Amino acid sequence: MMTNSSVRCASPLHHHSLSSRSSLAFFNRFISTKSILSGETRNLRLVTVRSQTSGSDHGSPAQRSVGFTESPPSVGIPNSSSSLIDFLTLCRRLKTTKRKGWVNHGIRGAESIADHMYRMAIMALIAADLPGLNRERCIKLALVHDIAEAIVGDITPSDGVPKEEKSRREQAALNEMCEILGGGMRAEEIKELWAEYEHNSSLEANLVKDFDKVEMILQALEYEIEHGKVLDEFFISTAGKFQTEIGKSWAAEIFFRRKSISAQRLR
Repeated sequence: MMTNSSVRCASPLHHHSLSSRSSLAFFNRFISTKSILSGETRNLRLVTVRSQTSGSDHGSPAQRSVGFTESPPSVGIPNSSSSLIDFLTLCRRLKTTKRKGWVNHGIRGAESIADHMYRMAIMALIAADLPGLNRERCIKLALVHDIAEAIVGDITPSDGVPKEEKSRREQAALNEMCEILGGGMRAEEIKELWAEYEHNSSLEANLVKDFDKVEMILQALEYEIEHGKVLDEFFISTAGKFQTEIGKSWAAEIFFRRKSISAQRLR
């Protein structure tokens, strides 16, 4: 969630104009060089990462870092260590980008996108079994569902971006990330998991979408207690929208606790 960011590499991407791939065409050439350490020849490409610093205002200057990354491996060849580390380096943005909804409400030290996804994965790990449910897939869905935000940042309803446009931007960002990963089976799995969640097309996706809302209202309750805030909108926006019995049960417990805390404060 939160800050705007983009990655530019062999096929440049910017979240405002994801289809525009000509501005960095100059850098699309692959450069052959000898590795000083191993003596092997590697194909390198220039990578520019543009992003705002965590917690910065939208008007703040973008930060730019430039470096070289190894070109994607050929089809059928396992992803190189270089591609994997490039991908993981990009995923660092998930750790440092704060969730915009909390920032907009003045929460200091707000959780990151990665914080949110991690607790969702824990939810998938500890939830009761459901007939026909693949628990491992639920954990994977939780870890992937917001991964494109490493590039596009958090796009919330307050941004006024139509749902279709938000999905388009995230799909393009996901494709770019999978190119950086080097393609292959793991990249295809990430795309498949993201699409499954996006289209809510399985029992696992139903449950993880519930976890997304449950994690949000649990965090909202925690911030209300810690910061003395009233964060009604997060509870109102999720009320009646849970799809599974697990989601409904967990949400009901959170609503009950919030009501009890409110009643105690009035005494």
